[in-house]
Amino acid sequence: MNEPTAYGRPAAHEAAAVEVHHPTPLAPVQPTAPLMPLQPGTIPSVASIVLPDGRVVTGYAIEPAKPEPVAVGPAVSRTAVNIALGGVGFGAVCGGLFLLTTFIAALAALIHQLIVLAAVIFGGWIAVQVFSASGHRGGTTVNIRKAVIKRNKFYG
Repeated sequence: MNEPTAYGRPAAHEAAAVEVHHPTPLAPVQPTAPLMPLQPGTIPSVASIVLPDGRVVTGYAIEPAKPEPVAVGPAVSRTAVNIALGGVGFGAVCGGLFLLTTFIAALAALIHQLIVLAAVIFGGWIAVQVFSASGHRGGTTVNIRKAVIKRNKFYG
């Protein structure tokens, strides 16, 4: 029942000796600990700190990661500029085309009104001439009498 399985401990296993390491505690660093003077903006290749108990801790300074240089390009792409200029030009043309179509419509209306006015005036003049009751004012008077036409000859 308490037999070890294939996944358990082998029967020949012996308990190994365990070593325990306890770290040595460091004394707290006093804020008045002398530091090596550094130039502002420069990082030395090796930095050293003197602890209050007289021990010196030396280590390599880590240089900050420098970003990769970015290729300088225009602030706005040329395609975007061309599209914007095309939109402005199209807007200007649309305004001009709107005015042009308005002008053409007004000119067509004026021509239509002139034609109607001419028809009214000319038609009125013709009506006055046809329906006037006054006598002849001049011109040639032709009296048509009884005429005889025989074999395509006029005998009048």
